[in-house]
Amino acid sequence: MYIRILTTLISLTWAWQLSAQPNPDRPDLCQGAYYTEAQGAEALRTFASTYHDRTSWEARAHQIRQGLREGMDLPTKPLFAPLRPIRHSLRKMDGYTVENVAFESLPGIYLTGNLYRPLKATGKSAGVLCPHGHTANQDARFLEQAQQRCATLARMGAVVFIYDMLGYGDSKQCSHKIPKALKLQTLNGLRALDFLTSLPEVDTDRIGVSGESGGGTQTFLLTALDSRVKVSVPVVMVSAHFFGGCVCESGMPIHKRPTHQTSNVEIAGLAAPRPMLLVSDGKDWTKNTPTVEFPYIRTIYEFYGATDKLENVHLPDEGHDYGPSKRMAAYQFLAKHLKLDLNRVLKDGQIDEKRNTLLDPNALRVFNDAFPQPNSAVVGDEAVMTLLK
Repeated sequence: MYIRILTTLISLTWAWQLSAQPNPDRPDLCQGAYYTEAQGAEALRTFASTYHDRTSWEARAHQIRQGLREGMDLPTKPLFAPLRPIRHSLRKMDGYTVENVAFESLPGIYLTGNLYRPLKATGKSAGVLCPHGHTANQDARFLEQAQQRCATLARMGAVVFIYDMLGYGDSKQCSHKIPKALKLQTLNGLRALDFLTSLPEVDTDRIGVSGESGGGTQTFLLTALDSRVKVSVPVVMVSAHFFGGCVCESGMPIHKRPTHQTSNVEIAGLAAPRPMLLVSDGKDWTKNTPTVEFPYIRTIYEFYGATDKLENVHLPDEGHDYGPSKRMAAYQFLAKHLKLDLNRVLKDGQIDEKRNTLLDPNALRVFNDAFPQPNSAVVGDEAVMTLLK
């Protein structure tokens, strides 16, 4: 039983259940509002006492990364299925294309999403992976904020892949909250990086990841685990006291290990010295980012002489989303560090998303009558969990 359950309405369409910890049934987990704000800040001070320079930080960073792998039960060499992408329904828009994509991640597990590409690319393009957050209707990949982000980045010159969380969009092989959702979503994210970097038009030295909320969690986890990620933009998620409200974020013991305890702030700090933008707001658990989380991570970047690669855009009057002003901040940061062309999306000196076409969800779905889910797909929570053993 959770000690208490907090229910909060986030924006107009998002509803979350946030749990306070510790959970007596799972004392090894740090979930939801695990700390008070004051406790979260104090925990960071305790963590900081374990290192004092780049060498000692890198020793702790190695320990945290190892804890992520062990806590998520990640195999050293995952038995991924061969990349044989299913790609169809290519549509040409104003300055970009979009098509529907699926490929086998693990044997029997299909990762589904959409691939956005610049219509006129000169030379190789940067690649951007876009995990998404939680929504009430589980169609997050099709929302305006997702389509706008992907289309604009493609118009700026990036090849963009947005993919489904478990149980969302086309990903209906199991429910979202299976006990090992964190493991499977992380493996899917790593395989999504494989897919993106396998495209011949993608420059593998210019790979970015950006997502909001639960997609923000996926952003900093993938960045921590995979050096192929060169730029990260976790949006409305990095918090000293909140550990993610879903089993797909904190349902496995990645924060509390036999050797150490950590938080999402230090996990996000594993990005150093790669460029990272923290986008925060005043109406959720990132409200203290300018005074708590950002200064802590900045100290880590100082060890590398790389404070110019870390930024925070804080929007005190905004809430929990990937809305227009958050996207504008991300576009500028990604353009700067991935060498994208902002001029392609400017109108009267401002980034203009009006040229983007918002497609009906059915047009973006991968599996339909013409392209059914492959017969090899493993279906059902129990079958998928057995696969993950």
